[in-house]
Amino acid sequence: MSRITAVSDDEQKAHFCREKVDHVTGDEETTAFKKKARLHQSLWREARNLPIGHQPMRRSPDRKSRPLGSRVELEYAHKHGCNFLTDSALAAARCRLANPEPHQTLDADRLWCDLLSSMPMCFNLFGELFNDHVLADRAVHAWWPDVPGRVSAVRFEWSPGRALKGEYLENRSAFDVAFELVLDDGSRGVLGVETKYHEDCKREKEPSDDRLRRYEYVSASSGLLAPKSVKEIIGTDLQQIWLDHLLAASMPFHDSGKWAWAGFALVHPALNPSYVRATSRYRELLEPGASIRVSTVESLLAADVLPRAASEAFSVRYLW
Repeated sequence: MSRITAVSDDEQKAHFCREKVDHVTGDEETTAFKKKARLHQSLWREARNLPIGHQPMRRSPDRKSRPLGSRVELEYAHKHGCNFLTDSALAAARCRLANPEPHQTLDADRLWCDLLSSMPMCFNLFGELFNDHVLADRAVHAWWPDVPGRVSAVRFEWSPGRALKGEYLENRSAFDVAFELVLDDGSRGVLGVETKYHEDCKREKEPSDDRLRRYEYVSASSGLLAPKSVKEIIGTDLQQIWLDHLLAASMPFHDSGKWAWAGFALVHPALNPSYVRATSRYRELLEPGASIRVSTVESLLAADVLPRAASEAFSVRYLW
């Protein structure tokens, strides 16, 4: 992983992108990456003459706000869809917003105007596949050759069943994008994908006893982690990766028998040191036979299966 050139205070101030949340205590590498990513998005916006957004996103007379270079002005972003790089990505986002799921946590304003958010990045990376399942199937098997079957649907910010008592994880976990599959014997499968961009892998609050019992049950039933490994993860920066992975692991054990196979992949930029380190540590805790697919954004683009114009626009927007 190459070293990231430090962003100066003057650069941050000049482009309205000096944010306390980009500082990660004790981790200079991740701090440098987060600052660079925010500045990169601000410069991308400026180069296209998009009006600057604010914190908070929605301005009102009774609340103080300040300009934030890594956002586009909310009303303009809603009207023009400028957070999305292609017509297909924009169409996929509009379709998803028009079809809400029970208990969803999707923040529509952030999706429209926050340039750093990994959710619009997910639409920009996978949006070309939304209505082209032949291309989606070719892409999935180029990126993850061990995935069985063929792609029959592409779903964004999707969960098999959020917050349903006694089903799956009983929480609001969802995949950023999910590729539904038809297996060779006609049964169904899913590859769930989590995407990261600017985020760092943060320590998580320990779940309640009831939630933890459910998670431990699914983890043991699926052979994902040994009990001693679960104890090493609870309340740490690996907990969220585990829960996302666990959602996929829970699906073949659902009482309905609907899902014969489920897999999980995590995608992040190669320069994000927080996720490079975290996924490496997480893999070491998995039981023999359990696996997680970890891919860089760069490796997906290098496979050369996405339309060239979309791939090039994505590279300019998110990579440096």
